[in-house]
Amino acid sequence: MAKIGSLEELRKLKDQVRNATELREKGHDIEKLIQVKVSMATCGIASGARETLADFMRLTREKGIENVVFTQTGCMGYCHSEPTVEVTKPGEEPVVFGNVKGERVREIVEKYILKGELVADIIPSAYRTINE
Repeated sequence: MAKIGSLEELRKLKDQVRNATELREKGHDIEKLIQVKVSMATCGIASGARETLADFMRLTREKGIENVVFTQTGCMGYCHSEPTVEVTKPGEEPVVFGNVKGERVREIVEKYILKGELVADIIPSAYRTINE
């Protein structure tokens, strides 16, 4: 571990540890929270899922949304629409969004999470492939 060279570096480390602890503590009452699950299988990672997760975490923090927990998941089966994100609001059915990168994260946070408005690129739960 690198040595801490300034008070600012110490504060940054403290904030990182606090954020990690908050995420673990929130897991106890998860059904009362907004759950954001980002698919992190190989195709998701290759499509930018890590950046998508980081963008969600940054933007919800900026917007002051505290009742949210983030989870990395495996394959959701929607490789054609990666990165995919499932958002579950308390008491509602999950909604899966496809092609979530860049400004799409902001749109989902500002329109769907904060206002309850549906946005484009939702993958319906009744989705079936052509072979089914």
